[in-house]
Amino acid sequence: MAEAEGRGLRQSAFAPAKINLILHVRARRADGYHDLESLVSFAGTGDQLTFVSDADESLQLTGPMATVLADGGSGAENLVARARAALSRHLPDLPAGGFILDKHLPVASGIGGGSADAAAALRLLADRAGIRPDHPALLRAASEIGADVPVCVAGRSRVMYGTGADLGPPLPLPAFPALLANPGIAVPTPNVFRGLALAPGARFTPPGDTDSALPTAREAWPTAHDRAGWIAQLKAGRNDLAGPAETIAPAIAALRETLAACPGCLLARMSGSGATVFALFADDATRDAAAARLRARYPEYWIAATVIGDDAE
Repeated sequence: MAEAEGRGLRQSAFAPAKINLILHVRARRADGYHDLESLVSFAGTGDQLTFVSDADESLQLTGPMATVLADGGSGAENLVARARAALSRHLPDLPAGGFILDKHLPVASGIGGGSADAAAALRLLADRAGIRPDHPALLRAASEIGADVPVCVAGRSRVMYGTGADLGPPLPLPAFPALLANPGIAVPTPNVFRGLALAPGARFTPPGDTDSALPTAREAWPTAHDRAGWIAQLKAGRNDLAGPAETIAPAIAALRETLAACPGCLLARMSGSGATVFALFADDATRDAAAARLRARYPEYWIAATVIGDDAE
């Protein structure tokens, strides 16, 4: 959305929370990184990023989570700045201007807030520069910024592979009523991966020693109208980072179990490396009842009633 204000032009983009519905660890590479496969989707809650053509500052922070970033939280503001720097290396003549980040997502929470902000910055800059969001320069810049940025640029449900740069085809995941909840506990991602105790070059052995590779072909997934099929597919997966994260922060396990016990909950699982837990519900009424129950029990937690899936906005 673009609008003129005075002499300056303002254009905004939504930066939705990224949810790892399934996250399988495949192996630890020789370079120390981990190969993953993760079914990713997006929520109807997120941050708002606005490009201002005549801004005096490169970045202004607003919103309920702005103070955390200003005080040196996860550095999501740096990801926005890094987005411009990365894209300018491939497109030197980017339009001048700055950003206003209205920050609503908690930081370092496993839902890709910083990556979503960076992706929104890339989309806004690409639009102002007159290039498509799938332009090779933009995709290269996204990969340089961080592992989750390419999938956030695309903004569609799909499987991401390796360290995140390899993306499968868009998948027709229907939008499910959902809750996102975060106990406000910092769970450093490197510590979670260290908890897997994988040596370089070692493969991860999943529970039960079963091979649970996610399908690569779109046709192997349920259709957009097969909600029961999607829930069955999601339940067949897991988050391999949940065990180490819950060892570091047992509050994550307690939150997940509380959500799973709510009437109408179809699935409750941790997203990413934590500490946010998501829950999918049968309908809006059961989700809203669960939200009220959760807010009464955990008044200090960040809780968002939303939807997860395509057409989530």
